[in-house]
Amino acid sequence: MIRGADIVVRSLIAEQAEIIFGYPGGAIMPVYDALYDYHEQIKHVLTRHEQGAIHAAQGYARVSGKVGVCLATSGPGATNLITGLADAQIDSTPLVCITGQVAAHLLGTDAFQETDVVGISMPATKWNIQVQRVEDIAAAIARGFFIARSGRPGPVLIDITKNAQTDFGEYNYVPCLGFRSYKTYEPVEVSKIQEAADLINKAERPYVLFGQGVVLGKAEAELKFFLDKTGIPAASTLLGSGALSQDHPNYVGKLGMHGNYAPNLLTNQCDVLIAVGMRFDDRVTGDLKRYAKQAKVIHLELDPAEVNKNVKAHVAVVGDCKESLSMLTSAVEGKKHESWMARFRELEQEEKSTVVQPDIMPTKAGLTMGEVIHQINQYKADDAVLVTDVGQHQMIAWRYFNYKKPRTQVTSGGLGTMGFALPAALGAQLHDYSRQVVCVVGDGGIQMTIQELGTIMQTKAPVKIVLLNNNYLGMVRQWQQMFFDKRYSFTELDNPEFIKIAEAYNIKSQKVSDRADLKEAIEDMFIHDGPFFLEVVVEKEDNVFPMIATGCSVEEVRLS
Repeated sequence: MIRGADIVVRSLIAEQAEIIFGYPGGAIMPVYDALYDYHEQIKHVLTRHEQGAIHAAQGYARVSGKVGVCLATSGPGATNLITGLADAQIDSTPLVCITGQVAAHLLGTDAFQETDVVGISMPATKWNIQVQRVEDIAAAIARGFFIARSGRPGPVLIDITKNAQTDFGEYNYVPCLGFRSYKTYEPVEVSKIQEAADLINKAERPYVLFGQGVVLGKAEAELKFFLDKTGIPAASTLLGSGALSQDHPNYVGKLGMHGNYAPNLLTNQCDVLIAVGMRFDDRVTGDLKRYAKQAKVIHLELDPAEVNKNVKAHVAVVGDCKESLSMLTSAVEGKKHESWMARFRELEQEEKSTVVQPDIMPTKAGLTMGEVIHQINQYKADDAVLVTDVGQHQMIAWRYFNYKKPRTQVTSGGLGTMGFALPAALGAQLHDYSRQVVCVVGDGGIQMTIQELGTIMQTKAPVKIVLLNNNYLGMVRQWQQMFFDKRYSFTELDNPEFIKIAEAYNIKSQKVSDRADLKEAIEDMFIHDGPFFLEVVVEKEDNVFPMIATGCSVEEVRLS
């Protein structure tokens, strides 16, 4: 017989959890007491805030492909996880979050730090449960890990009352391999594969859009084989970046509001649109009434709920894209689409001369965000991980970072959570201390979770933090400039001396305002053995283009 708290920790070890991110408190204290005895078998990282803990768990999960784990106490500790849960839910990130709860006999009495976190988190989780008996702990954790990682991944919350943690029970951990009411995937229909292949074989201007589902399904090789055989141009969503190397001859760029010119514009000129592991987010489609109406749409998707939700599919291939892509590759004819590909390259050159060149090799006095990312590319490794916050810097970093390997893109895609980057970069780095992790963040977002510099200091995680400082909430300011007559309402920031803050956390720091100093500073950052904080002062009114304004069609993409 052992305490429920020990069952919690042993169950996590049985699931091969390597790292727990968390913050202790009264209702979860028995689990923290148990962790004291298992510190050689499982590592715990003390973050400075529960939101930092869950974002760190997300960063770890996104880079490792494993389930991220975090701990929090009841009440405010649990509610501080909600933003991260919602973020993980929409971005399909596998998490198991364990919260403490007041004792079962106090439930419903408004006891100290009692909150109905199961009710609060229900819309933001793939599954949640409250455990009130010690006998139910191991089974709940086993089921939670299975649900989090299987099918379309997502976050799970397990709320455990204090009495369940302190009571004694038998430890008998049985991994969950499935249960009747939960279906992880649909078998791929051969007839649908043939329908899709027939459309592709007849197409003159076929076009592939791929998303994070390719990475989650570990189907990167299958995507490459499909493109190698068919010669079809392919573009990535924000979270799909890295699923295909940008050096691949079929890669034509990035989709979405601030994606590349050709991939957006030519969406409305293709005759067959093949969507692989993506959900037709509004940032990709623009005005749905004018999106790819000329095309036959083939949708390869694991989650049936995403099929026909935004864009009607002429052929829906529901199932694991690793399997469906392989089957489709066998069924299609080998082809080249040289004239169609040439159209992408022609528009690509137009964007390069109008937007890219001025961004990455500017002649104006002020530093641009684009040139910072361009210089980072000169020193980063092929498998370096880019972690970004949300805003202008996020879009610029995504546009210009050279993705060559899978699981190198970590950002808040669907929810757009400011404050995500710093703790997520920490989690990504703690998965592998030897791998380069570059955290690009804005002066607004970093101040939402800046206290996690303390966790970086304590863990000595060698995160390379690049703060692009324009003294504005830049993306909101850009919209105010373009659509609100330059009425800059509460977007200008009076910022602290960030370098002094980083130095207070014993993190090596440097500030760059001059172009002449940029290259050497970035080189010093990558050479430094440990965390590094580089603040780059960029132009205050540097905007991100191309751009598709809200409500516009993809063919109304603007270069300026």
